[in-house]
Amino acid sequence: MKYKKWSLEEKLEILSSSEELGIVEACRKYKVSTGTFYNWRKKYDTQGVSGLKVTYDARSKELKQAEEENRILRKLLSNKEIELEVQRELLKKKFGTSDPKKI
Repeated sequence: MKYKKWSLEEKLEILSSSEELGIVEACRKYKVSTGTFYNWRKKYDTQGVSGLKVTYDARSKELKQAEEENRILRKLLSNKEIELEVQRELLKKKFGTSDPKKI
């Protein structure tokens, strides 16, 4: 299921329309779960408008970039480990040992 990302203006509109229509009707009209609505209302009551601001965009870009770097580094590390394992096998076949100090 794809989730909708609500802007600050949309959240404020839903909260204000809930006073006119009622919570259940406003949630149905905008297709928002009541749990999400109550979370927004709680944040709005405690922190005001700043509590409803979108905070996931900047963090998610940094997170995606870090995950991509992590994926590349893991791939490089696994390739290096495979290369070392192949070298050990070749040494074992050639000299009968995999310990390079004994050669």
